[in-house]
Amino acid sequence: MPQPQPSPPTPALAITAYTATTALGRGRDAQASALRDRRGGLRRNDFGDGAVGDQRLDCWIGRVGGLEDAALPAEHARWECRNNRLAWLALQQDGMAAQVADLCTRYRPERVAVVLGTSTASIGATEEAYARLTPDGAFPPDLDRPIVHTVHSLGHFVQHVTGLRGPCATVATACSSSAKVFAQAARLIGAGFVDAALVGGVDTLCGSVLFGFNSLGLVSSAPCRPFDAGRDGLSLGEAGGFAIVERAGPGHAGLRLCGHGESSDAHHMSTPHPEGLGAQMAMQAALARAGIDAADVGYLNLHGTATPANDAVEARAVAALFPDTLHASSTKGWTGHTLGAAGIVESVFALIALEDGLLPGTLNSHAPDPACGAQIRFDNAPSGTLRYAMNNSFGFGGNNCSLVFGRA
Repeated sequence: MPQPQPSPPTPALAITAYTATTALGRGRDAQASALRDRRGGLRRNDFGDGAVGDQRLDCWIGRVGGLEDAALPAEHARWECRNNRLAWLALQQDGMAAQVADLCTRYRPERVAVVLGTSTASIGATEEAYARLTPDGAFPPDLDRPIVHTVHSLGHFVQHVTGLRGPCATVATACSSSAKVFAQAARLIGAGFVDAALVGGVDTLCGSVLFGFNSLGLVSSAPCRPFDAGRDGLSLGEAGGFAIVERAGPGHAGLRLCGHGESSDAHHMSTPHPEGLGAQMAMQAALARAGIDAADVGYLNLHGTATPANDAVEARAVAALFPDTLHASSTKGWTGHTLGAAGIVESVFALIALEDGLLPGTLNSHAPDPACGAQIRFDNAPSGTLRYAMNNSFGFGGNNCSLVFGRA
């Protein structure tokens, strides 16, 4: 396979706060307890008003409870939509809002970036606006708010409500979006543009997501079973999450972003390279930047969507790089595939593994696929001493990102 250019080890960055809100609940502890208890968040599809003929898509989803009753505060009403509601909700968990305020005190607001990932942003509001066009073809008055009908709605909203004034970017590279935010933040900090960054991602369920993926034949009618021999498709979900990344001060002994790797297959619009070449390049680059060997990684959170081809390709790429002793798993059986939020959610799971010493398995899966390597684990396991954890996020078009996290 083509070898990536060697990346010299780079200084690790401190991760001083993190949070996620998913179908498992709100905040870090809700995620950790569900992983530990092997309690999934998927439920039969009850989202939206149904499709043609009032029939909902027959599938399972990872829906965040209570969003319908979680309107934005009145002062932020012009941003109102499901995606920004979830962003606001996630920002209120685990003291994240206070941590962001502290960033403004320790650094000038202009020295803190906002880098967020999303796949569909607030397109759900746009769908509703078109469904309710007035007789003269205009958006209804309550949805005639251009500020929500853009891909950058999320980034713009979060910068507005946090008061951060550094560079603000929305990354939209499909399912790798909120993993790549860590890499972009690392570059901004490394280049000296900022001292810290609020990173994360939010994606919410909408008709375009559910029926779009179904039109590709990728949605299962049962809860998804990543890496199971009988897997037949994914379950879609929604989620939001954030993390604070900053330069590690002297004596910092907490969690760190140790390395990132990115690649682009450019192989096919929706199918990865059959040998997983781009995935391997991303993982190799992340390991090189972290200055570690593959054998040093104790846990790998796989992209693992439960589609037949993609899981086999990822497993092949992992087996080519890692020893059989690696504990690798997909956590999408807990949350569903949260698309542009998958990177941040599964990075949070990797950070939980580092802090709590729990290696999650693969929920709903029971029959190992003999085509997948020994690294794929279905059962939870204690970690012992876990120094490094890794996260893979791979998007349509071959947009690949791998992240290495560690403890100082």
